[in-house]
Amino acid sequence: MSTDGVPLQPGRPTPPPPRVAVRLRSGPVELAAWHYPGTTGACVVMAGGFAVTKEPATDRFAARFHAAGLSVLAFDYRRLGGSGGSPRQVVHVREALDDWSAAVEHARTLPGVDGDRIAAWGFSASAGHIFALAARDRRLAAAVAQSANAGGPAATSHAMAFQHKGTALRVLGLGLLDAAGGLVGREPLLIPLGGRPGEVAALTTPDVPDGVRALGAEAGYPDWPQVVAARSVLTLGTYRPGRHAPRIACPLLVVVCEDDHSALPAAAERVARRAPRGELVRLPGGHYAPFLAAHEQAVAAHLDFLRRHLNLADPEEPRRTRPGTDKTVPARPGT
Repeated sequence: MSTDGVPLQPGRPTPPPPRVAVRLRSGPVELAAWHYPGTTGACVVMAGGFAVTKEPATDRFAARFHAAGLSVLAFDYRRLGGSGGSPRQVVHVREALDDWSAAVEHARTLPGVDGDRIAAWGFSASAGHIFALAARDRRLAAAVAQSANAGGPAATSHAMAFQHKGTALRVLGLGLLDAAGGLVGREPLLIPLGGRPGEVAALTTPDVPDGVRALGAEAGYPDWPQVVAARSVLTLGTYRPGRHAPRIACPLLVVVCEDDHSALPAAAERVARRAPRGELVRLPGGHYAPFLAAHEQAVAAHLDFLRRHLNLADPEEPRRTRPGTDKTVPARPGT
């Protein structure tokens, strides 16, 4: 166990570490995680999006949750970041769901954490996993799905509309070739996570430049390898986590961005309406707006929801019922 240090001034006492590096077991592999010890007994378990490691995906939000007194456990999926597992940069849905279950169970064992006051938080592809996790973990107290990819052929077709047909076929071919190579133990064929239309990449929507600003070197994360095994894209067209909505028993907050071209807002909104205890918040901007211009609005919505459903002290914050739904959602700042 090691600590994430804070710059100190000479002569000042050493402050307690803001977060601690921990390892947890998920099946045959160890996962790397940051634990932010809180003061309220409630805990939020967090993970990044498609092949995104925990630091760029969760740091900004985890710090705000921790400042509100919440414990946080932010983890890397197997084969990514600091976690074990090989071959590297391979993303598999079933393994990701197993890693989520392992992380939530580990959170329930953390000192000072009430195992019945655990929330799960995910972004993009991980937000889709949140739907499946919340449907099968009946003990989960709350769940937050931000810019969620609810899945299905419609989402894939929408994303492919921003790619040249020939290049899309090349990406598919590389995926099939990589999957075949994996069966005989070959190293993965890696492709960039983001690119421009006409370039071989997992995603070429108009959101990609914002992704670099939000999560890449411009955001302070130059060491994050923005590549993924080509075989990992093959499941995206058939994965439909939104179908779990009717079986989600816990309160569910779905945050959609109105100009999101990477995860269809309409599909995520349907999940919020079909979930028995779903709540919906709409934010302006594209897929990565919660990390950029809409960050404060996103944090306010998340904290309002978590305070209410994890039994935290709830400061006076206005809420309203959005016309056209029966869901109560936090008001946007200034409204």
